[in-house]
This record gives sequence, C-alpha cells and structure tokens, in this order.
Amino acid sequence: MDKNFEVLYIDDEYNNLVGFKAALRFHYDIHIASNTTDAENILMTNPNIRVIFCDQKMPGENGIDFFSRIKKEFPKPMRILITAFADMDTVIDSINRGHIFRFIKKPWEEAEIISCIEEANKFYVTNSLLDMRNMELQKAYEELDKFAYSVSHDLRDPLAGVLGAIRIALDFKSVEQVHEILNLMKTSIVKLEDYINSLRDYYLLRRGELNLSKIDFNSIFEDILDFYKMYSQNSGVEISFEVDQENTFINDKSILELILHNLVSNAIKYQKLDSLDKWVKLKAETENGHAKITVTDNGIGISESSINDIFRLFFRASDQAEGMGFGLYNVKTAVQKLKGGIEVDSAPENGSKFVVTIPSKE
Repeated sequence: MDKNFEVLYIDDEYNNLVGFKAALRFHYDIHIASNTTDAENILMTNPNIRVIFCDQKMPGENGIDFFSRIKKEFPKPMRILITAFADMDTVIDSINRGHIFRFIKKPWEEAEIISCIEEANKFYVTNSLLDMRNMELQKAYEELDKFAYSVSHDLRDPLAGVLGAIRIALDFKSVEQVHEILNLMKTSIVKLEDYINSLRDYYLLRRGELNLSKIDFNSIFEDILDFYKMYSQNSGVEISFEVDQENTFINDKSILELILHNLVSNAIKYQKLDSLDKWVKLKAETENGHAKITVTDNGIGISESSINDIFRLFFRASDQAEGMGFGLYNVKTAVQKLKGGIEVDSAPENGSKFVVTIPSKE
C-alpha cells in the first residue's frame, strides 16, 4: 500500500475521526474534517486526494448533498458514503445525485475500510488513465483535422502548377519555351516531393517499435554532408562536423537521421541571402550513456515571438523558404520518441543553435 495515497474522512463525531486516523495512519496519508466546509477547503489545498469518505447524517449538510455539490469541481476522487441506515431511497438518491462509488455501514471495521480504499484506488487509477487517453485522443482528432486540411491544400497547389504548365506547354512550338515550362514544373514537383517526404517522416514516427543498432556518428554526419553537397554548393553554405564518440551508442538510426535532416535542411534554407559567410556546424558527443547532438548556423535566426511555437504542427516562423510546417514538429516528435530533449537558442540575425540530448538504448 502506498503511504502517499491520500484519503479524506468527514464525520461530525470527533471519536470517529480520531479512530479512523489512528487505524489507518500507517497505511495512507489521512485528512479529517468535522464538517463539509472544512472538507471542501482540504480538497482545494490537496488535489491528490483519491478517496473521500463522508458520513450521511451530519448537521447542516448531509453526505449526499455534499457529494452532489462537489462532483463537478472535484470529479476525480472516489466518493464513499458512510451511513447507519441505508434505506432504498437513500441508495437511489446517492447514486443519482452523488455518484457514490460504495456504501459503508456503521460501525465500520478496519479491514472493510482498507478493502474499500484499495478497490476505490483501482477505479481512480483506471479513470485517470481513461481521462489521459481521452485527452490524447482529442488531441489526435484535432491534429487529424488540421492534417487533412493541410494535405488537401498543400498537395493541390503543386499539382495545379504542374497541370497548368502542361496545358501551356502543349501550345508552345519552340524548345526554349518548353524548357522554361519544364523548369516551372520541376519547381512544383520538388515541392511535392518535399511534402511527401515530410508525410513519410510523420508516419515513420508513429510506428510502434524502435529499430535499434550501433550508431556511428562519423558515418551519419558524412552521409548528411554527402546528401546536402549540391544544396550547400548552390547556396554557398559551408557544412562541417565534429564528433567526440568513444563509447558504444545504441539507438534508432532512421529516427536520428530524420532529426538531423530536418535540422540541417532548415539551417541551409534559412540563411541570410546576401551573406558571403554562410555555415552550418554539426557536433556529436557521447558520454555517460547519452548523446548530445548540436546543429548551429549563422542564419536569419528566430524571433522571440515565434520561438515557443516552432515545434507546433504546420507552424512556420518565416516565409523565406517553401515549407509546410512539418519539419520541426517531426523533430520534436522524434526526440520524444527516443525519450530525449531538445533546446533552442536563437535570435533574429544571430543564427540558431539546436541541442538534442538522447539516451542510449543499451
């Protein structure tokens, strides 16, 4: 039994209060109150109370009326009514108005009270998990609604661009004009490809199990540099990396690459357009069973008003480059899937620094 498990007992008879606390103080964290006003104050200052016992026959406000009144403000605790006379009308009233979990008849016995508390706690935990799952489900529904709208909108634009270009190209006669249209089509198709890759990442992060393997950060960084070689040359961005890895590090390589690709892609896209000194620096360090991955750039940075929103789905902090608002959302989701953390240090015109810390899965 958990000593930190809090229970509230309400009774206008002092001897009952003392007896209840004396009998159960070594099993639970017991709160007592001689009236419903004091009980309500205790509930306000002790939000972790899981079970409430209340005597039915009390001066002023009886147990059923009290439970009926507080059930909206304090819906989580399990409510147990103590009564010496449980007639059918009382039973029906307590169920309909007070949402009573169980009755205990006076005089109660310690073993019966403990059994009742343990049973009530199981229901409390189950209800809490159900509430949490409902909140997660509601969040998922909201994201799905936004997701469906974004997909229809963001897929339509590049497809419309391609179709429009094809219609125009059919009327052209010269090769030069057709080449110009093909370049427009290429822009739309690249945008569509980026969007599809983001969708792939989005669903990759929702798969159940991790695919664990030994991680070689030198190899991963070399692959990243090779992948972005053309992008960096065309945009004049120098990409470099540093690795300090002495110990074996176990994790999901695909998810790590997803994190790095999104961070590096953003670092390249959001450089200062007129700058002659553009760079992105990658660093990985492993120590004490954790990896610290840093991606730093000297680009346009992130405004203070946007920095708290950059990990939200579909949020875009800048219109400098094409984007759908998936990238950093996928990064945060990936980091959470790996039980890690991410920090951002950025300011307008002073670049950005993303620090990802993740544990090894050894």
